[in-house]
Amino acid sequence: MPGRKECKEEKVIKKDNVIYNFSPIHKPIDTVDLGEDFWVETDDCYSGQIKTEKDLRPNIDISIMDAATGPIRVNGVVAGDVICVSIKEIELASQGIMVTSPGLGTLGEMIKEADTKIIPLNGGYAYFSEKIKLPLTPMVGVLGVAPQEGEIHCATPGDHGANMDTKDIKVGSKVYFPVFVEGANLAISDLHACMGDGELSGTGIEIAGRVKLNISKVQVNKILMPVVETEEAYMVISSEKNFADAAKKGIKYAVEFLQTALQLDFPDAYRLLSAACDLKISQIVNPLITVRVSIPKHLVNSLF
Repeated sequence: MPGRKECKEEKVIKKDNVIYNFSPIHKPIDTVDLGEDFWVETDDCYSGQIKTEKDLRPNIDISIMDAATGPIRVNGVVAGDVICVSIKEIELASQGIMVTSPGLGTLGEMIKEADTKIIPLNGGYAYFSEKIKLPLTPMVGVLGVAPQEGEIHCATPGDHGANMDTKDIKVGSKVYFPVFVEGANLAISDLHACMGDGELSGTGIEIAGRVKLNISKVQVNKILMPVVETEEAYMVISSEKNFADAAKKGIKYAVEFLQTALQLDFPDAYRLLSAACDLKISQIVNPLITVRVSIPKHLVNSLF
């Protein structure tokens, strides 16, 4: 029909090709352009091995857990750049999974035998039991780029992102990453239908699904670690072996952001952080602890 605009079909990157660690050695499974909307399918963190309540965590292949779909090359991106990954949509499967197992989570020593709970989803809720239904709060657990060198398991968070398990990585949020290799080599997995701060039992409502993303390049000096932008705040994401080190690293970087954005000396930026910003726990159950330092947008219009 004359004058009719063709609607470009959005790319869908299937979950058939995954990585088990973030590394510059992996060849990209697909390529996207800056500014392009595209979907990425993901399996749950158990790689689809748990389907019924008879399937128990001790009986599955742990070596293929936390696999991430990717890596995905981003055209026009080189080492030293900063990319912004916008979370446009999250679509979830019809049921999620929560397991317990001896040693899993903060009170794992109190679990004597493994147990699996299948949690159906319907009408915007997760039906935890006949009496308890939870509003869905979909989020992305694993999102990251290839590090400059080495291999980092997808279960381990770091300055390249990966298993940050930060509930603010949700629809409407943007995640900024430093780029270490040409093309960035993004990968994603570990969706949750619901998860509270800390992921305290070692698991959220683990679920398969797909995520619509859009990637842009940000013209700023290189950042040192991931930053999540929500409607209300900028959040510095810091992961280290223990809580104290993770908090100190994130706080130091947040103070540096405030110094630059507001032209403050260190003492005033440090005071302002303490008066107006929040330290929040993302997760305490992965190989490294992850925290976020939240800088409200009423303080700064932009960190970049």
